[in-house]
Amino acid sequence: MKSDKVIITCAVTGSVHTPSMSPHLPYRPEDIAAEAIAAAEAGASILHLHARDPEDGRPTADPKTFMRFLPVIKQASDAVINITTGGSSVMTLEDRLAAALAAEPEMCSLNMGSMNFGLFPMLDRPREWKHAWEPALLEATRGTIFRNTFADIETVLKRLGEGCGTRFEFECYDVGHLYTLAHFRDRGLIPGTPFMQFVFGVLGGIGADPENLVHMKRIADKLFGDDYRFSVLAAGRRQMPMITMAATMGGSVRVGLEDSLFDGRALATSNADQVRRIRAILEGLSLEVATPDEARAILGLKGGDRVAF
Repeated sequence: MKSDKVIITCAVTGSVHTPSMSPHLPYRPEDIAAEAIAAAEAGASILHLHARDPEDGRPTADPKTFMRFLPVIKQASDAVINITTGGSSVMTLEDRLAAALAAEPEMCSLNMGSMNFGLFPMLDRPREWKHAWEPALLEATRGTIFRNTFADIETVLKRLGEGCGTRFEFECYDVGHLYTLAHFRDRGLIPGTPFMQFVFGVLGGIGADPENLVHMKRIADKLFGDDYRFSVLAAGRRQMPMITMAATMGGSVRVGLEDSLFDGRALATSNADQVRRIRAILEGLSLEVATPDEARAILGLKGGDRVAF
């Protein structure tokens, strides 16, 4: 199922990058809120949100921290709020679900499998670390996995999907994740048309190569026919080329400082910078950008008036 409108998602802070990597990475609640609102004003119709400890920027799953910025964003913007269920590889499933269960958002992310999630290569670049947790967390990914078993996925689908009316951004980091998604669709655990995010460029997942985007799209067509929607994100410097290619193939796009700290060759000074850049590219290609309400209609969301914050 296709749409003429391109949905722009902005992933505002994530849990991959650390404060020492960019002075522009938001981690205080007031900064996350301001960055999210500005990204929405620039044209993002979905805001994908993680939380961080306001003291040192480390990833946190604390619902109280989420609630310091979620209501602020909702009051200032009509953008769709999409809360992570991924968190980071060192969090338990209960940790990762806590904020989403408290907020009952319109949308959550859901990774479609366990995987190696290697961030340790970022240690190769010399830098002065502001906090000891930063290199420690990156090094830990050499020997840990991001866990999302079949049982974990079932739990998220039932507790958030059935229990809260939340729809999902199904994050597919490799071709096998598409087959996992089809498995849950075939079991009747995913109602409606799935919205999948093809993720490229994470060490442990599929590489950020144009051939891989074509292949992921081909397999999605094979498994889902025309009854799906897709978006693309790419890590680091391949962000803009890969998402531009996705848009020309009928997909939507994701930007934000979670995925890349750069806007072209320079550090992005804000999430809104990246939103403005991709919006200009899309409009230059004669593609229309979806508003938040159009995104809700396209994705079958419950509406912002039915969330718990």
